[in-house]
Amino acid sequence: MIKTTLKIDGMMCSMCEAHINDVIRKAVPDAKKVSASHTKGEASFLTEDAVDEQLLKDAIAATGYTCTGSVSEPYQKKGWFSRK
Repeated sequence: MIKTTLKIDGMMCSMCEAHINDVIRKAVPDAKKVSASHTKGEASFLTEDAVDEQLLKDAIAATGYTCTGSVSEPYQKKGWFSRK
């Protein structure tokens, strides 16, 4: 799994978070655990494969928000019995 975190300018409330979540789900249909936070100014989600970051930036820009950066990194599920 790959966790992608996007820095987003322009989110002011929970409705903005919902708009960003919808854009991500539409642009990346296999995205899981999509979440956005207007207080942190970021959104994150999980995918099996790498995503086209430019496609996401363009989709977010089309809704009036600005994606100022993105980070993709391997994600390992954490649980009661996970070992490091």
